[in-house]
Amino acid sequence: MPTEVACPRCGYVVSPQDRQCPSCGIDLVLAAVLAENTLTSSNLDLARTPITPEILVPRLGEYLIEKGVLIPEQLQIALDRHQELAAAGAPRLVGQVLLDLGFIDREILDQVVTEQILQLQSALQQSNRQLEWRVQERTQDLQNALNKVSELNQLKSNFISNISHELRTPLTHIKGYLNLLAEGTLGSLNKDQSEALEVLLRSEARLEQLIEDLIWFTLASRGELTLNLYSCNVTDLIQTSLSRAEKLARARKISLQVILAVGLPMVQVDGDKITWVLLQLLDNAIKFTPQGGKVKVDAALEDGLVKVSVTDTGIGISPDRIEEIFEPFHQLDESDKRHYGGTGLGLALVRRIVEAHGTRIKVQSEIGKGSRFEFELPSVKK
Repeated sequence: MPTEVACPRCGYVVSPQDRQCPSCGIDLVLAAVLAENTLTSSNLDLARTPITPEILVPRLGEYLIEKGVLIPEQLQIALDRHQELAAAGAPRLVGQVLLDLGFIDREILDQVVTEQILQLQSALQQSNRQLEWRVQERTQDLQNALNKVSELNQLKSNFISNISHELRTPLTHIKGYLNLLAEGTLGSLNKDQSEALEVLLRSEARLEQLIEDLIWFTLASRGELTLNLYSCNVTDLIQTSLSRAEKLARARKISLQVILAVGLPMVQVDGDKITWVLLQLLDNAIKFTPQGGKVKVDAALEDGLVKVSVTDTGIGISPDRIEEIFEPFHQLDESDKRHYGGTGLGLALVRRIVEAHGTRIKVQSEIGKGSRFEFELPSVKK
């Protein structure tokens, strides 16, 4: 005899004495009964076998013996007759054979069949109750886990917000004194000191931007990112972002190109935030494009919307990983010696700002051939 069996639903190995699977909770006895009595064209000839309640009852003969209305010898005779009829092409149910042989009457057969159907029904109802209970239990577990994740996200958001605001005060003092030094208010500087001061000013500006990004991100995470919508000239927004990106492009020997359609309409947006989005896309394009590459900005009117895109000839992104670049604090290169820096917040904020304007950021990319980031802005109706 086997020492263990597999659950018919989930495959979990259980003991033959187990009534219920410890993995999925299925009633193993009921499952075995249903499997044993599954009706298929291979075990039931519907054309020649009468459809009666008896076909739903397992081990009818054994049950009749247990009830004391049949003896084993009579059952064996009925089973032999049952096989003879099946071999002759005239199959009959065991209960009908017992009736034909006069071993039981119709009343007893109907009573026994009814009893077993009721037992099966009771077992099925019990199994359903257990299944419902398990579903409720798993649903509650899932809800508790979701609540825990929500609490952790809120704690993270609060922590980032508090730290960001606390960093602002000392950074303001640092920036103030660096500007005083740069202006010569605190005395003249030699060449080496001036060059060192330029490095400090660039680092301070970078740190200031990172803190601002963190504050924006926490606001967006809470749904508190507000937009100051007004009519803007999209050409001016693009030119402003390009002028800020030119220095970085020259340093990396990247060619910046701009193609703007003639007569672009005004757009109804938060100009500061869309300028930030464009600058972020330009910075990323320049950062991930090798020296000598190209970064292009396009703007055109399509179906009443101004379509803006930033295209580069950079390293590209695998199509199956595009969604990852919009995850907060996530870098595609997670190694200790990653080549490209960054907090992983830029594109997460880009998506939130663009979506706050009622549109979407779209990405097309191919490894080794570059990427294209595109979004649409609502034009001002005349």
